[in-house]
Amino acid sequence: MLNQLSSGDLIADRRAEYAHMLADSGDHADAADLMTQALELVPDWAAGWFRLADYEEKSGRKEAAVSALRKVLDLNPDDIFGAGLKLALLGGSETPDQPSSIYVAQLFDDYADRFDKALVEKLDYTVPEKLAALITGHTGEARFAAVIDLGCGTGLFGERIRDKADRLEGFDLSGNMLAKAEVKGLYDHLAQADLSLPPETSGLFSEMPDHRADLVSAADVLMYLGSLDSVFVIASQLVTSKGLFAFSVEDSDTEGDFILRPSLRYAHSETYIQSLCKRFGLEILAVSKTAIRNDGGKPVSGILFLTRRSA
Repeated sequence: MLNQLSSGDLIADRRAEYAHMLADSGDHADAADLMTQALELVPDWAAGWFRLADYEEKSGRKEAAVSALRKVLDLNPDDIFGAGLKLALLGGSETPDQPSSIYVAQLFDDYADRFDKALVEKLDYTVPEKLAALITGHTGEARFAAVIDLGCGTGLFGERIRDKADRLEGFDLSGNMLAKAEVKGLYDHLAQADLSLPPETSGLFSEMPDHRADLVSAADVLMYLGSLDSVFVIASQLVTSKGLFAFSVEDSDTEGDFILRPSLRYAHSETYIQSLCKRFGLEILAVSKTAIRNDGGKPVSGILFLTRRSA
């Protein structure tokens, strides 16, 4: 694995360990210098270059950080580290329309064991209940024959909608998150899917029919995508005539389509979502602007949308 802790060289590993200790003490400049020495011994260690980029950035040496991130991408074009996102934040490249799928999958695979506890107890994460309330506010006690939960994660939204769904399908990019969802016994069907891909290769339609859901949800998923065209294509192909598509975004509060934040999540503008809904034949039924979680002790502003496919 390219993100392995060990470089395969004992001396390089020792220097990298000392560099980590220096960084933990706040001495990022010396940590970067020591990490550079380690990389002289193992120049093809992508994870080491990624660590170096972090130390260089935190020591204020932006150009050195950019150079290190470019080296990471040269060594690891699939970008398991999210170096392309970091590079864009530092001004070394244009903001990508999508992050690397392998990066997002690895991020949530690593996060799965502590996901529920971290989000709900530490970050005051509220999207699942707020999105469910937005749906119920429009549909009342009506039931859904089929619900498809895109980016279902461990099933936090599934817990809120299960009682209203005759059939509940969940899809996620992370295998570890799906395993956690399966333990909860909420879903009738779980499978891996990549929302950044076209419908035919996304994993959502393998041996499954189009237009099979009267509710499609994407709770706290779209912030891991920049351009949302692929998601709206998929949702339009999943939802029945006059079916509902409910989703959340982080609020960019800008006039552009989307921005990349230091959290490495994307935020989208309300006008961008409105334009997508118009283009894909979705009527906006309800909009709710609200805090969706905390980040660094501060609330993150989001927008929840309930839309309906036009006849």
